[in-house]
Amino acid sequence: MPFSPEILAIIAIALFFDFSNGFHDAANSIATVVSTRVLTPRLAVAWAAFFNFAAFLIFGVHVARTIAKGIVRPEIVTPDIVLAALIGAVVWNLLTWWLGLPTSSSHALIGGFVGAGLTAVGPSAIIVSGITKVAWFIVLSPLFGLVLGWLGMLFVMWLFRSSTPSRVDGLFRRLQLASAASFSLGHGSNDAQKTAGIITALLYSTGYLTGDFHVPLWIIIVSYGAIGLGTLAGGWRIVKTMGMRITKLQPVGGFCAETAGAIALFGASAAGIPVSTTHTITGSIVGVGSTRRLSAVKWGVAGRIVWAWVLTMPAAGLVAAAAFAAVRMARG
Repeated sequence: MPFSPEILAIIAIALFFDFSNGFHDAANSIATVVSTRVLTPRLAVAWAAFFNFAAFLIFGVHVARTIAKGIVRPEIVTPDIVLAALIGAVVWNLLTWWLGLPTSSSHALIGGFVGAGLTAVGPSAIIVSGITKVAWFIVLSPLFGLVLGWLGMLFVMWLFRSSTPSRVDGLFRRLQLASAASFSLGHGSNDAQKTAGIITALLYSTGYLTGDFHVPLWIIIVSYGAIGLGTLAGGWRIVKTMGMRITKLQPVGGFCAETAGAIALFGASAAGIPVSTTHTITGSIVGVGSTRRLSAVKWGVAGRIVWAWVLTMPAAGLVAAAAFAAVRMARG
């Protein structure tokens, strides 16, 4: 059955959100490798985009399942709710990208979905356990990144305590290519699935998909492709904040931060938990910087980032609520 023009338009908006997720979160994948000058910005985004897309070959659809069935009750989902959720997420993404704030596209989408669902049906629309899990990981994902980054950096410093700085620098310039690729795989595995989940929820709600929950291969490929293209477009305002303003990184620190972030994302994707790659890599960078001395971290910048994190879900939810009301009025 061919898609109606309305469904095609909503899918297009979902893929634009995915694209905006890519350029908004390009900083997560490439900020450390650019700030340490291991790769030029142009080569770094191409490297990250390739591994963003390649992630669909490795990871399942656990996160997509959570988005489609674990945030808002599937039976109340309508095209208007999905459209309003996407508008809320896109508006917040573009605003924070313009301001250079590394906020979470994932939480913007979830906040938009919740805001639209609440406006349409009320509190009964929400799956509380799903929202609780997401809320916990707003706190836990940067903490996991921070602890893993801190421990990893301490271990590497101990392991290479007798090596010359030039030898360590040369080795980790090469190793950082692998750590950047790993983080980009983690980024693609978690973030692209969120768009795949919202498109799948839309198609089930309109009868284009039926039977047991599954995510068609074409949805997976276009979702990963869109986020890869977005990463290729880059997000230089946020790259500057992430890679240069929080703390100064050397290749060894970049390697430890990316590796810590990748480990955290792989675990979250396997568990089906939609976490923020932004929160995770920010925590990892802070953890690495803290091993030198606490003053090496620019806590004022980090504090502004945290405030943006706190505001993301409610702000995207409010925009989505307004968008849903506007769509409902337009339909009469």
